[in-house]
Amino acid sequence: MSNTSHVWSPVLPLTSFGNVLMFLFSIFLAAAIIFLNVSTSLSILLNRALRQENRFMYMLSTCFSDICTGASYYYVGVLDVKDSFDSPTRTYFVVPTFLGLSFMAILAAQADRYHAIVSPFTYSQRMTRSKTLMVIFAYWFYAFFIVAIHNLVAVGIAKRITSIGSFFGNIVMVIIMIGLNIKLFIIAKFQLEREQPSEETDNKRSSVYLILVVVVFFLGTWLPIFCHVTACNFIGMVCYTFKNEGTDPLRILPRVNAALTPLLYIRGCAALRATLLSKVWRPCCRRRVRAQLPGRTKQPLPGA
Repeated sequence: MSNTSHVWSPVLPLTSFGNVLMFLFSIFLAAAIIFLNVSTSLSILLNRALRQENRFMYMLSTCFSDICTGASYYYVGVLDVKDSFDSPTRTYFVVPTFLGLSFMAILAAQADRYHAIVSPFTYSQRMTRSKTLMVIFAYWFYAFFIVAIHNLVAVGIAKRITSIGSFFGNIVMVIIMIGLNIKLFIIAKFQLEREQPSEETDNKRSSVYLILVVVVFFLGTWLPIFCHVTACNFIGMVCYTFKNEGTDPLRILPRVNAALTPLLYIRGCAALRATLLSKVWRPCCRRRVRAQLPGRTKQPLPGA
């Protein structure tokens, strides 16, 4: 009973002003992640033209994984739990998987934009909407297949699999992401600038710049934890030195990125922003205002 009450208590005792601020920050961060990603995903789902473009399918995948990240942060970030292999309050590797899914979605979107710009004719024939959805389903299935393997084997074996996978996977994926980022920047800077001004060229340029900005912010918030985990696995030191993920700045940064990514999508895409304002936020605000207005009372008829 005491263990259960301990789990459902805040990670830091609310006995000082700093601890209260940290608690409120964690609550606000989780709420912001959920609100912004739900708003962005609704905007894509409510706009048929956006749903027909492959890049918005990757945006939708990122939003879904980040919504799960925000919801799970109420547990691993706000409460007094520790999400490690041998912890009684662990999430069985599910919560880190949502962060990994966001990473894979952004990498896949970057490769998609690169293919679309370099080989536009081949891309339009190969990467149909159904094939794009199959790619998204494939990396979601792969991520939870790895989760199942981690939970079926012994803890020691799972730790070795994670250390080897993190060491090689993170290095390879980051190198690929940085390389694609440089190539996309060169394409946007030189190749697209030489093309004749048109609506299609503007759409290509804006989509490339948007994914570039998203990836830059992603690398800025993820590289510290990548370097830390890689160094820990390489030298064999203990990586979990903080009380939980809500008190570890290296693990807070990826959650901040989960709130920044939908903001970048909204800021960088005019069609998404217009749909968000006209079909998501404005109708919700109108319903709230109407609900707060006092009801009209019928005036009695004369002589009644």
